[in-house]
Amino acid sequence: MDTEQQEDRLLLLVEDDAAFARTLGRSFERRGYRVILATNLDDVGLLLQQHSPGYAVVDLKLSGEASGLACVQTLHAHDPGMLIVVLTGFASIATAVEAIKLGACHYLAKPSNTDDIEAAFGRAEGTTEVELTNRSTSIKTLEWERIHEVLAETGFNISETARRLGMHRRTLARKLGKQQVK
Repeated sequence: MDTEQQEDRLLLLVEDDAAFARTLGRSFERRGYRVILATNLDDVGLLLQQHSPGYAVVDLKLSGEASGLACVQTLHAHDPGMLIVVLTGFASIATAVEAIKLGACHYLAKPSNTDDIEAAFGRAEGTTEVELTNRSTSIKTLEWERIHEVLAETGFNISETARRLGMHRRTLARKLGKQQVK
């Protein structure tokens, strides 16, 4: 395999959960990818100085105040042709829209496996075949979307999000804990 082909199959995994990163990385390696790992935006910048991955999987919520959206923006600026998939346990329309606007080709809610991610790389182009529903949005869904919109604005800072929404931090934490992402 020549160097150019290796770079084409090079996948950058931006994930701060070491166990999940190890498992996902091994799974992609078994499929013929060469995997490099970053845990934050600084790591991404350093790796991009030495590598040009064709693929990236970015966790939306990284440890501390970090947001995967900043990583998506940096990756897309480095190579607009890179296929970037955002993974999140905090899925919302607001963060999905921002991820796509910043350069991600797809946005997947956890749990997602290697098959889902690899399929998302193959579906980088949009389609008009998506089924439209007549169901109106519920109040709970609207609340969930608003919470996640503010979470994204604050870089996933729970205390600041609660303050901006005018609710107690514990109430927000309880709401986030109750909502199951399917």
